[in-house]
Amino acid sequence: MKNKYDLNSIVIMKKNHACQTNKWLITRVGVDIKIKCINCNREIMMDRLEFEKKLKKVEQ
Repeated sequence: MKNKYDLNSIVIMKKNHACQTNKWLITRVGVDIKIKCINCNREIMMDRLEFEKKLKKVEQ
């Protein structure tokens, strides 16, 4: 699955966050991807391979 995502893209992940939303905003793109929860503003960082495995679809 090859999705096109970029900085400030809104993505939907496969699993919900603890705050019950699965929409995230990409805030950093590189070897690692940093995403920010749309609902509670929690930020997490993961490597690109892990991110692409957990990604469901790109919304914007």
